[in-house]
Amino acid sequence: MSPLFPSLSPSPSRPASGVDRRLFLSSLLGVAAAGLTGCAGSSAAAGSKEAAAAPLATKVPAGTSLKVASFQGVQQLQFKLADLGELPFKVSAWANIGAGPDVINAFRAKSLDLANNAGIPPIQAHFQGFDAKIVAINVTRKPNYLFATKPGSDIRTVEDFKGKKLAFSQGQAQGVVLLRALKKAGLKYDEVKLVPLTSNQFLTALQAGQVDIAPLANSQAPAYLKQYGSKGAHTIATDVVDLLNLLWAPTSVLNDSAKAAAVAAYIPFWARGQVWQYENPDIWNEEFYVKTQNLTLDQARSISDLANKPLFPPSWDEAIKWEQETADLLAEGGFVKSFKVGDLFDHRFEAIAAKAVPAEYRK
Repeated sequence: MSPLFPSLSPSPSRPASGVDRRLFLSSLLGVAAAGLTGCAGSSAAAGSKEAAAAPLATKVPAGTSLKVASFQGVQQLQFKLADLGELPFKVSAWANIGAGPDVINAFRAKSLDLANNAGIPPIQAHFQGFDAKIVAINVTRKPNYLFATKPGSDIRTVEDFKGKKLAFSQGQAQGVVLLRALKKAGLKYDEVKLVPLTSNQFLTALQAGQVDIAPLANSQAPAYLKQYGSKGAHTIATDVVDLLNLLWAPTSVLNDSAKAAAVAAYIPFWARGQVWQYENPDIWNEEFYVKTQNLTLDQARSISDLANKPLFPPSWDEAIKWEQETADLLAEGGFVKSFKVGDLFDHRFEAIAAKAVPAEYRK
């Protein structure tokens, strides 16, 4: 087996008809069913009010530190190549964590203070009763994901997904992309077989034929097709977009005035790093995709050609609307309880990213 595909234990069987889908899928994330709740408890709510009311400090106090997620070292490399200077606080750990469920677990364990994810992990965290807030938004306009088939598959369209086994991660962007694609194709959840996995299991599940379809990031597809394209694996592109790329943090972190100031100071670095990457694809292709991901230059270029232009809107209105639509979609399928997503956003940070970038990256 290629090192590209880590070993995968057998996937859980699909729940029988009538089993609460929320309890089944949440158990995959290691959350006890008895502890699930559709909203945070009273202490978390009080913490939310405290965080929203406290103004941000204009300077990061000396000695402040944060534990920041940087999956595959992307943030450190962006900051280094873009020559953005030194952060005004200490990063006590750059955690190689990217998947939403892993981030939530790290937040709970207090081993992570700030992370970069899509829109669905904050919804999943809320459903689990963990209080966290969104502090920065980057809107994406083009699809970041496509659907890959197992080797030897004759599936060609989303409509062909009917009756097939689909890799599904409830707490990750790939999950909502799949649900939105099914809805657009007019397929109901009971017309397909959702196989609960986390995204780091998708490639191996495809290789082993445990699923017929899995949503892959644009950056994953070239390596998969290089290995299995000759065996009949292929991809299916759609126009389904996962709109939000965001920064978020536990409310307990944001209630700490020093750490909140550090988060605010980090946001401009995050935004400018993405702008630099977008404006310098040739350097990024060589330094990241070729040198660290072992892709060919042609494969790297095929990924960068699909890259979204970063967009940091000064208003979060569109983001909130999208997040509400996503939460409602999950609630319709019985994956979470319905709730209003406005409480997921900490508006003290709303304009920071937009102010850090040129006007062309704001709208």
